[in-house]
Amino acid sequence: MSQQHILQVSELTKKVRFMLENELNRVWLSGEISNFVSASSGHWYLSLKDNKSQVRCAMFKGANRSVRLTPSNGQQVLVRAKVSLYEPRGDFQLIIEQMEDAGEGMLRQQFEQLKKNLNAQGLFAQLHKKTIPKHVKSIGIITSATGAAVKDILTVLKRRNPSISVIIYPTLVQGKQAANDIVRSINLANARQECDVLIVGRGGGSLEDLWCFNEEIVVHSIFQSQIPIISAVGHEVDTTLSDYVADLRAATPSAAAELVSQDTSELSDKITALNQRLINANKKELLKNTNSLLHLSHRLSRVHPAQQLQSQQQKLDELDLRLKQVIIREKQKYILKTQQLNHRLQLLSPLKNVEQNIEIITQLKLRLINALKQGQQKKEQQFAHVINQLQIVSPLATIARGYSVIRDKKQKIIKSIEQVVEGQELTLQLSDGEITTSVLNKKDNHS
Repeated sequence: MSQQHILQVSELTKKVRFMLENELNRVWLSGEISNFVSASSGHWYLSLKDNKSQVRCAMFKGANRSVRLTPSNGQQVLVRAKVSLYEPRGDFQLIIEQMEDAGEGMLRQQFEQLKKNLNAQGLFAQLHKKTIPKHVKSIGIITSATGAAVKDILTVLKRRNPSISVIIYPTLVQGKQAANDIVRSINLANARQECDVLIVGRGGGSLEDLWCFNEEIVVHSIFQSQIPIISAVGHEVDTTLSDYVADLRAATPSAAAELVSQDTSELSDKITALNQRLINANKKELLKNTNSLLHLSHRLSRVHPAQQLQSQQQKLDELDLRLKQVIIREKQKYILKTQQLNHRLQLLSPLKNVEQNIEIITQLKLRLINALKQGQQKKEQQFAHVINQLQIVSPLATIARGYSVIRDKKQKIIKSIEQVVEGQELTLQLSDGEITTSVLNKKDNHS
């Protein structure tokens, strides 16, 4: 024990919080909202539960401003949260950074998992991307024959380069059969080999509307296509797995038409190169600033005034506990001293001169008792408020921590080894019952 570092509770909670925040980092969690509270400060406090467990959560106003739903008890949601610990109470909690309705959220989770799996298979690798021809003569369009996407593409091609021939492969782009229909059209175009490039896409919509372009069979079909494919799904903000596997991604169907009909001059190549350099520089700077922000946020959380206040409050509680312990030790010291003096008086009492010395002994006892009473009264006056607090401490709580109370057959509490003899029957009271035992051997401090 002398070589081990004994932690304070504050040190332990700080270490646990650091471990949770650095080891688990961020998690996705699905559950039902309960105990939802919207504080006047703008922060949200709630619990997420399932049929077996629940966890406390907090979502600060800076994060909940972007939430598109109105949280309520009983609502199923999907959240992204940082695992943490509320140090003042030692409570495990989640700091929610993002919240979505469980339906759309589960689709997004499925999207991320499928994206991760397909990326691990190498389907998104740049080395597999086919080059889009510079001089396109024939374009295949895989989309709905009556949708806005095909009209937009034809309008752009007619304006920019009417000489390009267009072959439309009418295809379902929404619903349960859409994925199979898209695969059929891609295979048909590859079998005919009548196009220089394929545009696969549709107009914008919800994540569910665009889901056929996230189906694994569609992704594999695009990957296996011998004809270069441009993915043009939805609006600029929409992203599908077809965009990742395609040889080129266009923000919109109109943008795809512009890409295949644009002039491949040296200036265009230079603009493209500069644009890519700008994107890479922005990503690098964004990553640098993000890391710097995370580092500063972590430092701020450690020196925040609230953290310092909590630390000072904890020190005050620690000093209060030490004061109580000193009071207990002092009281025990005086009790032990009284017992020792009584024992010495019994040992030194002259049996032959009892009558002669009884008055002296009586006076000594009275003086001793008076001195003890005066000392005890003085201590009781000094520590009255502490004794009142000690009265609320139940002996059963002490027993529950592993201690026991020893009594003889008369239910008298045994406080000293001098009160027992070998062979004597004793009762040990524990937190969940009693044990009867016998004294086999005893050894005191004088042995």
